[in-house]
Amino acid sequence: MAFQLSPGLNISEIDLTTIVPSIATSTGGIAGNFSWGPVSEVVTISDEVRLVDGFGKPNSTNYEYWFSAANFLAYASNLKVVRAANTTSTFNATANGVGALIKNEDDYDSNWEASANTSLGPFGARCPGDAGNTLRISICPSTQAFSANLTVTDSLRANAVTSGATVINVNGSVNAAANLVAGDLVSVDGGSSFVRVASVNATAIVTATAVGTVVVGTAILRKWQYADQFGVAPGTSDYVSDNNGSGDELHVIVVDEDGTFSGVANTVLEKYAFVSKASDALTNEGASNFYKTVINSKSKYIWWLNHQPGSSNWGTSSVAKTYTNINAPFSASMTGGADGTIGNTEILAAYTIFAGEDAVQLSLLISGPGNTTVATNLISLVESRKDCMVFLSPPKSSVVNNAGNETTSILSFRAGLTNSSYAVLDSGYKYQYDKYNDVYRYVPLNGDIAGVCARTDQERDPWYSPGGLTRGNIKNIIKLSWNPSKSNRDSLYVQGINPVVTFQGEGTILFGDKTLLNRPSVFDRINVRRLFIVLETTIARAARSTMFEFNDQFTRAQFVNLVEPFLRDVKGRRGITDFRVVCDATNNTADIVDNNQFVGDLYIKPARSINFIQLNFVAVRTGVNFEEIVGKF
Repeated sequence: MAFQLSPGLNISEIDLTTIVPSIATSTGGIAGNFSWGPVSEVVTISDEVRLVDGFGKPNSTNYEYWFSAANFLAYASNLKVVRAANTTSTFNATANGVGALIKNEDDYDSNWEASANTSLGPFGARCPGDAGNTLRISICPSTQAFSANLTVTDSLRANAVTSGATVINVNGSVNAAANLVAGDLVSVDGGSSFVRVASVNATAIVTATAVGTVVVGTAILRKWQYADQFGVAPGTSDYVSDNNGSGDELHVIVVDEDGTFSGVANTVLEKYAFVSKASDALTNEGASNFYKTVINSKSKYIWWLNHQPGSSNWGTSSVAKTYTNINAPFSASMTGGADGTIGNTEILAAYTIFAGEDAVQLSLLISGPGNTTVATNLISLVESRKDCMVFLSPPKSSVVNNAGNETTSILSFRAGLTNSSYAVLDSGYKYQYDKYNDVYRYVPLNGDIAGVCARTDQERDPWYSPGGLTRGNIKNIIKLSWNPSKSNRDSLYVQGINPVVTFQGEGTILFGDKTLLNRPSVFDRINVRRLFIVLETTIARAARSTMFEFNDQFTRAQFVNLVEPFLRDVKGRRGITDFRVVCDATNNTADIVDNNQFVGDLYIKPARSINFIQLNFVAVRTGVNFEEIVGKF
């Protein structure tokens, strides 16, 4: 207790309730090529719907990565996804069509948010890739831009127009088209029928598709093409009006022009009504109403990059400000987006985000397409972390359209890999239906094998074997690319390769539980390696409470009392058959204590899974006593 300088009462609490904490054992991780989503950022996905929402749909380039992720999610609900990108050829689409790489939110905040980017236009796609090219954005900056009559003069009248025409010639005046933009709706009969503007050129010819009768000589009425989505024109907000300003409101809309995100062309994705040009504007509820802030914080599809051309005072304080009365909307189809070329370099760069056990918590690393370079690097990654395992498949060429050579090809791939108890290699690919593109595809099985381990965690514990008819069933499969025979399985299994087999009437099964450790050891089994990962990770975290305490009998006893109940629980759940914890003066000698060290020795007898069954059927004569012959054979 603290020393007191005068009489008094001091109260102290001593917490001796520390326990061994639980850890997540079913967390998957994958880095890969995706068509949408932030780059070089870990995103946690819980199901396939959210995978589509966050990283787009599969395509002919990335489907092996995409379905490896989706197949894991068929078994578990915790997958950490990192999107890879080529920093020299992957770009976000922008309103002005100049591609720019905005990787993720941190990148935007550091490099794009603070200053306007005049070459890129008002907005850019939220994520890099071709998918951004489907986006169309439109800004309605004023009441006049929302809907207005063009000044009635001879030069503003429709000339040489016949009923039902598809071309409106605004006679001889560039100014006649100054407040018209492609996509606007125009009427020459007072508003009962409108024609959509297709283009405006320097001679003020408006090309449009007629939707009703065009009356010759009628003055032109125009309205913003998305006016019907909002109903009411923007004007002045209460906040800016109270600060003696005016004209701050605007509408912004985001449209899926090609249907990439929604499946239906020209679907409205997002609408932002009555947002403000004033940087300090607030809603009635006290939240920011500055359009840049609102869109950046809420949009799934776009980033703010610049104010609309012709603006003044936008992004400044509202006090006594009159904001530019721009009479024409700004509308643009975003272009310049590109997926870029993704190779081993980009994939491995994305996987490095998982390097270091303190960086991202995960237990099951999925490799996607079979590739020796990637596989070798991922084995090094998990060997360094020592708290997770990597799941690998052979190259597609080894097991698809390679009849008769599958075993040899897989063994050749295996020979090029590092020996490790932290790695698991399966026997190939499966054939499954891609509902997003209405095709069938061959997909690597490593996402499923990692998923089977996650399902084993949920139904039993990590130290149960994931293989066999009870827990090894593979989901979402039409057929295997190659179904190994018993002789094939024998050749593969002795090299640590786990066959996936279709048995008539029993389904497709993971029929093995080996790691890639090539020497006889208890750690050549998946369940034992995962048992020790759990034991080492949980006890190590619990042992942190011992740091900076005294290395004396009390602390050692406290450590033993912390660990033994946990190990008894694991033993009771069939993970180990016996254990012993030693933490006393025998292993914490005077030299250990003097060097500020602390030693705890844990002796573990892991439970073993059954891999081989021998059934002996012994026929005996009628008069034989079983007690006389049992155990003699």
